[in-house]
This record gives sequence, structure tokens and C-alpha cells, in this order.
Amino acid sequence: MLEGAFCYPFNMPETALLPAETDVLLVGAGIMSATLGTLLHALAPGLHITIVDSLAEAAIESSDAWNNAGTGHAALCELNYTPERPDGSVAIDRAVKINEQFQQSRQFWAALVERGVLREPRQFINGVPHMSFVSGAPAVDFLRKRYEAMHASPLFTDLVFSDDPAVLREWMPLMMQGRDASEPVAATRADSGTDLNFGALTRMLLQALEGSGSGVFMRHRVRGLTHLPDSRWYVDVENLETKKRSRTTARFVFLGAGGGALPLLQASGIPEGRGYGGFPVSGQWLRCTNRAVIEQHAAKVYGKPALGAPPMSVPHLDSRIIDGKRELLFGPFAGFSTKFLKNGSLADLPKSVGTGNLISMLGAGATNVSLTKYLIGQVMQSQTDRIAALREFVPTARGEDWVLEVAGQRVQLIKPDAKAGGKLEFGTEVIRSADGSLAALLGASPGASTAVSIMLDLAARGVAVLEPQNSSADALRALVPSYGRSLSQDPGLLASIKQQTAQQLQLQY
Repeated sequence: MLEGAFCYPFNMPETALLPAETDVLLVGAGIMSATLGTLLHALAPGLHITIVDSLAEAAIESSDAWNNAGTGHAALCELNYTPERPDGSVAIDRAVKINEQFQQSRQFWAALVERGVLREPRQFINGVPHMSFVSGAPAVDFLRKRYEAMHASPLFTDLVFSDDPAVLREWMPLMMQGRDASEPVAATRADSGTDLNFGALTRMLLQALEGSGSGVFMRHRVRGLTHLPDSRWYVDVENLETKKRSRTTARFVFLGAGGGALPLLQASGIPEGRGYGGFPVSGQWLRCTNRAVIEQHAAKVYGKPALGAPPMSVPHLDSRIIDGKRELLFGPFAGFSTKFLKNGSLADLPKSVGTGNLISMLGAGATNVSLTKYLIGQVMQSQTDRIAALREFVPTARGEDWVLEVAGQRVQLIKPDAKAGGKLEFGTEVIRSADGSLAALLGASPGASTAVSIMLDLAARGVAVLEPQNSSADALRALVPSYGRSLSQDPGLLASIKQQTAQQLQLQY
């Protein structure tokens, strides 16, 4: 059992006023803004950084441990990242990309530990095996082919495959109890997997930024954005406690407010954001309340997604470490709400539709009928239905040991498409103004796990507050040694980086 997690109160008094001018304004106190702010401060320590968020606490929306899957997404277990081609072979290109992105995250966090920015890595990252589990002969055949394709890459050499029930009982005893012995089953296991508490990580990063002179203003909401002739932004902000409005002028604005980023992007009026929309999908978990059951499972086990299910709804039995204590979740179960944030408004979706993105929204709706049907089925589920789904993973599961928890809200990206009008995307994308003075992050999975890679790319593309030498490849490699290099093509560098980051992050496998 870990020691209790640290609590990081922010020191900015509620009566503090926003600065009249700031170099950087980060909207949203979640993992994306915290990562970008930390990166910018590391690259250019003299920058004045201001963070605003409408909620009372940082990281309690999408980044919170109970609202986020918490998987260090390295494509070790997520079957939707390795689709089967028409010829029966398995494509691992996306898995390779995602794994390399997560290796960048590990390097960045390790560098912050070395610099004293992050002092207790076990408060946010811990080693937990990642597994894939399937049943039925066709699925077992697919998993074997997936293993063979992935194991050939240096990134996945620690991946192990077994279709031996005796081995699986050692790997996942809870899942094998009471299972039909005649049913073919198989699993892969990677001991190098991790569990992340992105809420704790976010608060640690923001606390460090505040300690370096940045301002963190909670209960502040952006009400308007005006692009000035000199490329700066004039931002209208409301203090939700006092109801007073103030204005700040920023050289660079980042919209990292999760689902709240889309309305702000639309309000900015930058042409690069025209045509983009969002489709909200809510999530729910079954959380285990029986400590004896929780202690029987110590892995993240992902299965095959249901037909028509979005990637964020791939079922998994998830061992988590939250606030120093082991927890167990199953899900997620998708739902639908017109809110863009868990703490948002039911008017968020209809208000986001206008002449600028109507064609995109209609086109995406027409080409995603299966997703609509899937969501309707999910919304109609009862607790009995959810427990039945759980028993596909845990045959001996008892309903009284599990309670339903509402997870975070995700807004899937809808982008303009020449053929269909609009296309629903399940990844993340940064929309950046031509002058580099504003950027917005839209989308969902794999999200938090690739935040570092996303922000490295943004810095390299150009941010108004960074001089070219501050965002050069050499400057970025000082924080992330593999930046610009392919670890899958350099096994020696990969082995060195994995060993070094495991030591610095105190990972125990």
C-alpha cells in the first residue's frame, strides 16, 4: 500500500486580480494546460504564465483519477489500436506511434523528477501489468497474430502470449474463476505497463508552476476573446465568486479546457477553427466496493470492443492506484448527454452548432448511424445489464459488490471533410492560429497519455512566446532525449531510455 497522496492547495487568494498583461494564458487547469505550462516554463523560464479555470479545484474534470481511465496508453493492451486488415494480418502502425508518444511522456516526467519539479513520482505513476484478454477461437487466433506482429518490434519485446488456462489463472485469477473450461481463451501480458493518476500529476505540475511565479486562478471563466492588431489577445474573464469582470492581454492563449475548448475556439473567430464541431459521449464505471475482490486483481485487462463502440468504450477490468490505495473499475459504459463537460450545461451541444460547422455536424451524423445505435443501447442499459457485461470478464461477479460511478465527459472531434461534409474522429488534434498566438486542443483518446507529445509538437510548430532557439530540436531533446528520433528503429536508445526512466520514476515491475 502506498503512502497517502499529497494534497496541493493553491495559494492564490480569491480576491487576487488577474494581471493586466501576461505572456501566456492557459484556459483550463487540467493535464493539457499543466503539461504545456510546464514545458513553456522549462524552455523559457522568464515567461509570465497565467492559468484560469471555472471550477473550484484543479484537474477535477477529465483529468481526475475517477474520470480518466488512468492507463498509461502505450498500446500494450488496447486492441482497437491494432486492427485486423482484410487479408487477416494485423496492423501495428498506430500502436508503434502511440507507444513512442508515451515513451516521450515518461522521459519528460523523468526529467522533471531529476530537476526537482516532481518529487514523489509514485504519487502519480506506478507499475501495473497491461493485458489483453479474448475468448472464442477466432478472437484467440487474432490475438496470437497481434502478438506475433507486435513482438517483432523492439517496442514490444516484453509482450508475452498464452492460451494456457493454467498460465492465465496465474495472471488473472479473478477473471478465471468459474469460467467455462471448454471455451478457448488467450491473453497477452506486458509487465512494463503503468497506472497513472493524471489528477495528482496535474496538481503537482500546477503547484510547481505557481511556486515559480505563475498565477493559478480557480473559479474564473473566460467570457470573450478579441484578437488585437498586434496579434495579442484581449481576454474578458469573470470571477465566478465575486461576479466581477476583468481583462487581461496575452501574447499566447491555449484553450485546454476539455470539452469547453470548442466553444472558446468558436468565439475566437480564427479561420483555422471554422468547420470543427464536437459530439459528446459520457462515461460510467462499475466500481468495486469489496476489498477482498479488489485485492485479487492487479492488472489492466482490455478486451475486444463491441461492434459500433467508440474507442473510449473498449471494455476493461482496471486495477487502479488512487490516493495511495488500490481500486478496481470495470467499464466504461457509454452514455449520452448534450453537456460538453461533466460540470457543463445541457445547452452546450445545441449552442455549438452554427453556420460555420453545420455541414460538418450533419455529415458526421449521417455517417455514424452505428455509433448512435450503440449509444442508445448503452443509455437503455440497467444495472443488471451492466453486471452481465462484467461477468464476461469476471464470471463470479456479484452485483452487490459493484456500484455505478459517473466518469468524465468526452467530446469527440468532428472535422470538415470534403466528401462527407464532416468526419467524426476519435483522436486528439491541436488547432493553431497562423500567427501562433492561439491554440486549442480538441478530441479525446488517447489524450492525457500523449499530452507531452502533443505539446512538443505544438512548440515545434511555433508558439508566439517562444524564440526559435527555445523550441529547437536540441532544446526539446534536453527534456525528451528521443524527440525527433524513432525508438522502434533504435533498440539501443530505446533500452537505455526505458531503463533510465524506470529508475527515475521509481517504477517497480
